[in-house]
This record gives sequence, C-alpha cells and structure tokens, in this order.
Amino acid sequence: MASAGVNVLRYTALFAGVSYGFYRQSNLNAQSHKAKVDRDFAHQASLITQAKAEFKNKNMPSENVTKGAEVISDPNDPKFDLEGYLTALMGEKAK
Repeated sequence: MASAGVNVLRYTALFAGVSYGFYRQSNLNAQSHKAKVDRDFAHQASLITQAKAEFKNKNMPSENVTKGAEVISDPNDPKFDLEGYLTALMGEKAK
C-alpha cells in the first residue's frame, strides 16, 4: 500500500495536470475566438472598401461623358438625355 505522502503527491500532480489542462484549453479557445473576430473584421472592412468602390463607380461620372459637350453617353444613366446625345453626336460628325 502507498503511504499517505505518496497519495498526496499523486493527487496534487493530478490536480495540477487537470488545472493546467483547463487553463491551456481556455487560452486556446480565447486565441481561436480572437482570430475569428479579427478575420470577421477584416472581411467586413474589405466588403466596405468594395462597396465604396462600387458606389464611387456608380455615382461618379467617368468615361461616359463626352469631352467637349459634357453629354452623358451611357443610356443606363438616369441623367441620360437622348436628344442632347444625338445633337452632340451630329455635331461631331459634322466636323
């Protein structure tokens, strides 16, 4: 039979191992959660950047405007003026 001192050491080692296991698992879970939060934040930031670029492309006039007459040539644009576009087009052909 084992003496009382040996049993105390065994149970102390067992308790220390279980305590370390809980501590280690807690740290691993916290790191995993932090990494997931960071990934989600980076993904949201990239979506916001992409949305800003799309908004800029949608709302800012780009190459759809002819150079001299400031006439919008994109028929999908809500400010498109067919008469103004055709007049500008006829003026370019006349030159």
